[in-house]
Amino acid sequence: MRGKVVGLLGGSFNPAHGGHRRITLFTIRALGLDEVWWMVSPGNPLKPQQGMAPLAARVRSAQGQARNAPIRVTAIEQELGTRYTVDTLRALKRRYPQHRFVWLMGSDNLAQFHKWKNWRQIAREMPIAVIARPGYDDAALASPAKAWLRRYRLSAAGLRNRGEWSAPALIELRFDPDPRSATQIRRADPNWADGFAEPAPRDEVTHSLIHDRPMGVDA
Repeated sequence: MRGKVVGLLGGSFNPAHGGHRRITLFTIRALGLDEVWWMVSPGNPLKPQQGMAPLAARVRSAQGQARNAPIRVTAIEQELGTRYTVDTLRALKRRYPQHRFVWLMGSDNLAQFHKWKNWRQIAREMPIAVIARPGYDDAALASPAKAWLRRYRLSAAGLRNRGEWSAPALIELRFDPDPRSATQIRRADPNWADGFAEPAPRDEVTHSLIHDRPMGVDA
């Protein structure tokens, strides 16, 4: 028997909010996942660094939202020292060979997925589940990545029932849109991170303490 089936949801979580939790729980049910790892990025060059809260504060906000759910919050990219997503996914597969992973992302990321380093190789590493986000469907549909992945479409039921785990595979998920956003939270409370300053959080995957230190992580 293989180990757990784990969804990987990367992001800045600046801050984490109820929308992250809602789409994660929906995805767990839809795909039959055992759990999801929220991979809080040390930094993302595709997003502006201005207004980005310290990593420890973002992790602590995510841990608050993930409480009492099959969600683990991790900053494992900082520990692995990987700069690109493709390298992170390969490192995770080497470190946790007993698990089967599914990469989770919103349709906003699919729209720019072709800009990520070795994006086709990312698709070959593990199945990809794309969660629809209002306002991004047209851009995702017209993207080069969607054109390439279209031939590998798979239903959620097909993923749950598949005996052999293979990639590339594209699973498209839709559910009632959630209006909450990190941008709105930051506008309402620019100092939200002050309430998450101490103590240093513990990584829920590696169990090491998470401290802030400079590190750039590319998509």
